[in-house]
Amino acid sequence: MATPQVITCKAAVAWGAGEPLVMEEVEVSPPQPMEIRIKVVSTSLCRSDLSAWESHAIFPRIFGHEASGIVESVGLGVTEFKEGDHVLTVFIGECMACRQCTSGKSNICQVLGLERRGLMHSDQKTRFSLKGKPVYHYCAVSSFSEYTVIHSGCAVKVSPHAPLEKICLLSCGVAAGLGAAWNVADVSEGSTVVIFGLGTVGLSVAQAAKLRGASRIIGVDNNPHKCENAKAFGVTEVVDTNSYKEPIAQVIKHITDGGADFSFECVGDTDMITTALQSCCDGWGLTVTLGVPKAKPEMSAHYGLLLMGRTLKGSLFGGWKPKSDLPSLVEKYVNKEIQIDDYITHNLPFDDINKAFNLMKEGKCLRCVIHMPR
Repeated sequence: MATPQVITCKAAVAWGAGEPLVMEEVEVSPPQPMEIRIKVVSTSLCRSDLSAWESHAIFPRIFGHEASGIVESVGLGVTEFKEGDHVLTVFIGECMACRQCTSGKSNICQVLGLERRGLMHSDQKTRFSLKGKPVYHYCAVSSFSEYTVIHSGCAVKVSPHAPLEKICLLSCGVAAGLGAAWNVADVSEGSTVVIFGLGTVGLSVAQAAKLRGASRIIGVDNNPHKCENAKAFGVTEVVDTNSYKEPIAQVIKHITDGGADFSFECVGDTDMITTALQSCCDGWGLTVTLGVPKAKPEMSAHYGLLLMGRTLKGSLFGGWKPKSDLPSLVEKYVNKEIQIDDYITHNLPFDDINKAFNLMKEGKCLRCVIHMPR
């Protein structure tokens, strides 16, 4: 088998906070030991890409982490993948050997956890360069490039029959929402659920709660357009925060006779976590937080909320272990047991990637799927 060589391809490079991405010719290194290089087929824009792009993060950088592709080459020691395999990328890996992976209690891998420095897990270097200078990664994926290199532990082999342009949503947003309701909260039949934030993640929580038989699924948002569309995903009633003068937690407690059984914070706002906690009932109310805050990472809440029996839980990627669990989610989609297609509001060619950023910024989309050149 021929040794993989450097590839030159197009990538959308971010040069500064909030600046439009620039199509550049980048060089992509061959995969190193335990890495694979993939040809990205489809990638969608996630809210966390937008938040990191707007913040003073590391630049120059290639964003994108919700993606599907085809293995182009494999590095030394990789036995799980071969050229031509269809894969989903994942922003947290599964090494299957560390304390967390073997515990059966968590999906937070100690070896391939959330990568924040824009480097590869294995050697703390980049695989992208532009005119000899490094270009940094995002979440160990960087899918806004025709080709990318990822650790083999951050990829999941999927059926070649599943449509890559749809299932890319399972590599982050939709899976995160489904898992938060099923794995983290374990939503029960007949329960009352309130969801703060009706983007892709919040609406995926709604879909999961509906499939579990929740009797009331209340969606809360300040975007009237999102409120309008939410019922198609299982939301039974909406609360548009613009329509009320009193605190939203009071509104929820009033309409639920003392608070919801489950509440989900899907906004990425620490003040909203407090509101979600206040919106739960005494005794057994459970709040799950899924959002990634852009500012003010510290949260505060009155200890009495917890003293009265409420629980606050965090959720990363819905508690799914990527390699162990994602193939079965893909299967559920293929068997029409879960819905993905309706979250895709826009399909755009790679050259229009800045349009996708603008649509998300303006709150005019759920998911924009970006199609790479064939």
